[in-house]
Amino acid sequence: MSAERSPADDATLALLLEVAGTPKPGNVDRRRDLAGLRFESFLGGAVGAREGLERAARGAAVGHAFERAVAGMAGRAGTNTQFGCLLLLVPLVRATRAGDLSPAGLDRVTRATTVDDAVAFYRAFEHVDVAVDDPPPDASDIDVRRGAAVAPTLRERGLTLREVMTTAATADGADRLPDRNAQEWVEGFPRTFRAAEWIVADEGPLADRAARAFLGLLAAVPDTLVATDHAPETAREASAEARALLAGDDAAIETGSLPDADAVHAIDLDAAEPLAVSFVEAEINPGTTADLTCAALYVALRRGADVATEAIP
Repeated sequence: MSAERSPADDATLALLLEVAGTPKPGNVDRRRDLAGLRFESFLGGAVGAREGLERAARGAAVGHAFERAVAGMAGRAGTNTQFGCLLLLVPLVRATRAGDLSPAGLDRVTRATTVDDAVAFYRAFEHVDVAVDDPPPDASDIDVRRGAAVAPTLRERGLTLREVMTTAATADGADRLPDRNAQEWVEGFPRTFRAAEWIVADEGPLADRAARAFLGLLAAVPDTLVATDHAPETAREASAEARALLAGDDAAIETGSLPDADAVHAIDLDAAEPLAVSFVEAEINPGTTADLTCAALYVALRRGADVATEAIP
């Protein structure tokens, strides 16, 4: 079935399915908005991003396609809805174009990025209000909060987009978590492919499968955006609360492993509703987990998952 659909079709559908899944504690979904951020804004963002996704599918440079997708998203949604999703989707679409949607294929795509790709990535921040503060005086001279002003430094140092992501992926400790999206970039998208396996093997509507995958990812991987907005310890506590929904799988997750498919498939979405309410009240927004879920949905769609419930005559 996926061979009959364009990668841009599946990437756009992944954006739509991600926001439709519910409950996704702390995030916008089809049942709940957040202050200043509505469900329909995400629908508009998915439509607006399509031109950039189509460019990636035609073989455009990763940075160029990403910036175009972000600009289109922001123009249609009027705000930042899916910046992180697009950062993952664009290399996935490029790997599809190259005929190798696999960890090795993603590694080749990200290693082939250039300094121009890095410049375009920073320029994309000028189109949206991403959840980052103004840089402090002692911030790195390639801190993303500096936006397009970083371009001369990138060119002087010859830093590619992959190298920029490597820097973001390595920070970890009590006072800071690594950027989970950057980790995907430099590690071959392992969480994306694992969560895609959960979705493909699951049953029921794809939006429900996405919600269970979101909870499985959050249970195992403390969220970067939560750590940025609050503190790393808050992100770890949020993961522990999600982990309570995975009966019998605590030991595997404590070792740093992702849960197995059976544990994810057994998640009771009704039981997750109180967590969704409490996260919204506490303004805990696991947005990076939503990005990973969106990327997993794309891979699942390319591997045969479908919204169709029966064959069309």
